[in-house]
Amino acid sequence: MPPRMTTNTFKITRRRFIKNVVAGTLAPTIIPSTAWGEDTTPPPSERIAIGVVGLGGMGTGHLVNFMQAEGTHIVAVCDVDKDHYRDKNEGRRFGRDAAKERVEAYYSDQVRSGTYEGCDTHSDYRELCARDDIDAVVIATPDHWHALCTLEALRNGKDVYCEKPVTHLFHEGQQVIKEVEKRNAIFQTGSQQRSNASFRHCVELVRNGHIGNLVRVEVGLPSGPNEAEGDSEVTSPPAGLDYDFWCGPSEKLPYMRARHHRWWRFHSAYGGGNIMDWIGHHNDIAHWGMGVERSGPIEVDASGEWTWPEFSGYDTPVDYEIRCRYADGVTSSISSSNRQGVKWIGEAGWIWVDRKGRESSNPALFVEGFETGPIKVYNSSNHMENFLQGIRSREECIAPADIGHRSISPGHLGYLSQQLDRKLQWDSTKEMVVHDKEANKLLTTTKYRDSWNG
Repeated sequence: MPPRMTTNTFKITRRRFIKNVVAGTLAPTIIPSTAWGEDTTPPPSERIAIGVVGLGGMGTGHLVNFMQAEGTHIVAVCDVDKDHYRDKNEGRRFGRDAAKERVEAYYSDQVRSGTYEGCDTHSDYRELCARDDIDAVVIATPDHWHALCTLEALRNGKDVYCEKPVTHLFHEGQQVIKEVEKRNAIFQTGSQQRSNASFRHCVELVRNGHIGNLVRVEVGLPSGPNEAEGDSEVTSPPAGLDYDFWCGPSEKLPYMRARHHRWWRFHSAYGGGNIMDWIGHHNDIAHWGMGVERSGPIEVDASGEWTWPEFSGYDTPVDYEIRCRYADGVTSSISSSNRQGVKWIGEAGWIWVDRKGRESSNPALFVEGFETGPIKVYNSSNHMENFLQGIRSREECIAPADIGHRSISPGHLGYLSQQLDRKLQWDSTKEMVVHDKEANKLLTTTKYRDSWNG
């Protein structure tokens, strides 16, 4: 019996095609592109079927970019919120209904034969992940959902693109890494700066010794808000939003707009504040330049004074510093008081970079055509295309799960050091705090609400 057709598929899906060829139920022949609804559509062996989970601002941006990428097809979308606006005055509409409309409008224009029947919607990510007509799942939910959505997708044989930070809790990151390895899956963390030529150039300059032996690294992240962002009145959740499901494995706090769309990250139930929002970007680049992206510090100290918001609805810090020391003696400061971006300081000079530009004690390093040296790092010019290439080639992407996890580990450890008010000695090989049972218990405990199991 032929596979059941869903309302959003063409004649045959890439996943079923490949499985059937391997099983011998289909001859490995060339399928005409007309079988996909139009002559210009790539054949099944090259077409990647995608489902997107989380359709806020970031997820919608990913939806559009993947939808427009060559050789892809958005099969289904998922969000617990049916329809919402970032700001009704701006008219920017998000949620699963808006996503469905965007996808259908795009493909209706592209598919000239009129055979396209629509994009499916789901309110439960598990339904989307279980579909056998999807190859890859894109996850752009709030942080507290990253791990559960990723693990569900992986266990259903999907490749995954997940926004940073990889996980909300430290132990979840270890689970994701194990599952990726077990499934031989392709995983890409949304640390898009790795696919930017300016950041890559600076990393290669540092790795090739153009500022001499590295001494110190300053990672600058934004301060957190001191007051409520958005309306702080406690109200009933909006119609169309399954708020209990939105809270999911985390504490179900009273609903307020200031702690929901856009601003959920400033309560530790759902995110890690601006520390965890940005550490997967700038500390990731810092580690890359240091050559420790698959290890980490040997000491983390965030004890002492952090400042906290006056607004009681948030509990992540306004200003903060996490001090790290590495095996080669290099120290780092991850702080809201540092200039935003990454600054590597060596014995012979310094280099600073962020999204706005780059600077150095030696401007000649940025003259067009300057050769960075023999040490070259992974070269990706498009983060999403790099993920798609990984799916096709089965070769590792530029931001795999373990590197994504390691880049944010100082953030997890920083929160732990602040909570315990003491310095932590870290074994980055075993991923354990040395001689500190209390710290290790806190670090490796995953507590989920109600029926959600870690």
